[in-house]
Amino acid sequence: MADTAPNKLAVNDKREIFGWAMYDWANSAFSTTVGTVFLAPYVAALARSAAEAAGTTNVSLLGIPIAPDSFLPYCISFSVGMQVLFLPILGAIADYSHMRKAMMQFFATIGALATIMLFMVSGDLWWLGGVLYIIANLTFGAAMVFYNSYLPDIASEDKRDGVSSYGWAMGYLGGGLLLVLNLALYQFSDKLGMPGDLSVRINLASAGVWWLGFSMLTWARLRPRHAVRQLPAGETYASVGFKQLGETLREVKKYPETLKFLLAYFLYNDGIQTVIAVTSTFATAPLIQGGLELKQSTLIMIILMVQFVAFGGALVWGWLADRIGAKMSIMISLVIWAGVVIYTYLGLKPETREMEFWILGVFIAIVMGGSQAISRSLFAQMIPAGKEAQFYSFYEVSERGTSWTGPMIFGLANQLFGSLRYGLLSLIFYFIAGLIVLPFVNVKKATDDVNND
Repeated sequence: MADTAPNKLAVNDKREIFGWAMYDWANSAFSTTVGTVFLAPYVAALARSAAEAAGTTNVSLLGIPIAPDSFLPYCISFSVGMQVLFLPILGAIADYSHMRKAMMQFFATIGALATIMLFMVSGDLWWLGGVLYIIANLTFGAAMVFYNSYLPDIASEDKRDGVSSYGWAMGYLGGGLLLVLNLALYQFSDKLGMPGDLSVRINLASAGVWWLGFSMLTWARLRPRHAVRQLPAGETYASVGFKQLGETLREVKKYPETLKFLLAYFLYNDGIQTVIAVTSTFATAPLIQGGLELKQSTLIMIILMVQFVAFGGALVWGWLADRIGAKMSIMISLVIWAGVVIYTYLGLKPETREMEFWILGVFIAIVMGGSQAISRSLFAQMIPAGKEAQFYSFYEVSERGTSWTGPMIFGLANQLFGSLRYGLLSLIFYFIAGLIVLPFVNVKKATDDVNND
């Protein structure tokens, strides 16, 4: 059957853009409540108790000794390794079949349900937290492929920096609002006669409810941009997906500047995502292990501050990109990122660690949303029409909360040297390496290559 021509739907529709941005509002609850604040310290504490009960310093999983604070970083790394295998195939299937919205709904629902099931993690079931996180993080990344691929369809080129920044800002606002509620429950759990671990489990599950519930608004507003495409005789979507992916890999040499940007993005975004993924572990780990030994309530307050400052930061960075260019804006943000990590490794003092961590949190908040939002919109200019999901699947492999090399190196450094501080050295490398590669990306040539193809 011949391909069905795409529906001629208007771009820059405020109603549809709002619905699109609300998915960031919905799923950012997973990034903040689960990925950044509650899950890592909770699972590490359960694993530490299990190790103490067994009279060892490590826990055993399938006969493998694992340091309690390294368990979740390993799970993050594994989930993204799975994404490396599956997301490009899913992107190819989505572009061929024109079922981006349906696939986005499917994976978002699985991720939200896995998050809700985190309520069951307690006692000796510490390992279940890692298993459910792998499922949720894998499907989170899959849904984000299709979410991001809508950006070139719903916004014209001159509006993409602003629309992308708006989506990130809504994510920080939504994630921050739920975190306020989570913080209130956690802080007042004693007065409510609720055990602390129960309040954490409720907070973890609430992120899944929030994710699934607010996604409904996205499904109502976001429109399929193409008619569903039927399969050729004798083919399945899986076989077509592999063929489409093979074709994309053969053609990708036509877009050398896009590849160069992906390399730079993989480097610096791996650093960003590792900071996000391990912040709670580093902040709450004992001083003797190289952590900051902050109270959980202090960490939540700092993360909460980051969420709301990042809301404004994402919008400001969109404004800055319009004036000095997207690439230059990203480079400025990377200088700030590198400065924060270098100071954390060299200058953070135990006696003033709480005040300094607040200050560093402000700097992170200012650049976090902007660097990611502008990267997403810049990449949208460098991909060929009709292959958005395929190209965004490669992009998503190193998108927020899904990077793999950084968490793995961070976890190994802690395992080998007994200190989380050594893991910070790898983060410095990622930001510096990204700053070295990014200036060599020729944005105009990248745009011309895809427009002239």
